[in-house]
Amino acid sequence: MSPAAPAAPGAPATPASALVVLDKVNKFFGSLHVLHDIDLQVERGEVLMVIGPSGSGKSTLIRCINRLEPVTSGTISIDGVPLPEEGKALARLRADVGMVFQSFNLFAHKTILQNVTMGPMKVRKLSKADAKDRAMKLLERVGIADKADRVPAELSGGQQQRAAIARALAMEPKLMLFDEPTSALDPEMIKEVLDVMIELAAEGTTMVVVSHEMGFARSAARRVAFMDGGRIVEIAPPEQFFARPDSERARDFLSKILAH
Repeated sequence: MSPAAPAAPGAPATPASALVVLDKVNKFFGSLHVLHDIDLQVERGEVLMVIGPSGSGKSTLIRCINRLEPVTSGTISIDGVPLPEEGKALARLRADVGMVFQSFNLFAHKTILQNVTMGPMKVRKLSKADAKDRAMKLLERVGIADKADRVPAELSGGQQQRAAIARALAMEPKLMLFDEPTSALDPEMIKEVLDVMIELAAEGTTMVVVSHEMGFARSAARRVAFMDGGRIVEIAPPEQFFARPDSERARDFLSKILAH
């Protein structure tokens, strides 16, 4: 049986090619309805950029994908496996999903090398030597191999975020999630992080990225999903979305952020 042909850029993924599938996902915080009937598929090797105004549900969406937030109703599957509710099955699935946060979340009292080797040794059961070899290759890849023996406080924000990316990649995840990865950075540090992400995209890493970096969306995303009020209002290839957004809400949003 021949493999399915890859979807055209911007086309929705078919179930056979989709790595991530969300079906009628709803999320409530108390009486607040944060996600409304989200249907979404992310294809293997795709970079999906999620944009929208503050409070639109973007970060909640991405946190639900690896069950940092449980959904209220609906289902999420990764690589054909529904998200487990808890326990070892959830831990195993989370090991396949790398997460990069706005605030780096590095262990402050451990060196960068220790931060990157900890997961592969504890979860993937790599030997210390193999974990170190993998970590040093990744730190070289993100341009901070010379900082391996430093602690996070000795690094700039951009360097810390690149260390966080290396830490996530060290688990050899099937999927990378980025939640506002540059929003805590000074402008000159943003490019160094985006350059790493663009390289990952070019290598075919499956990524879901919540960000306001429209340049990254234009250069690296296959599709852009625009959220407002807890709903995905529209989803399209970047060249189509930025030139001819379908909804009035998206046109209004773009007119404000692209004017600066």
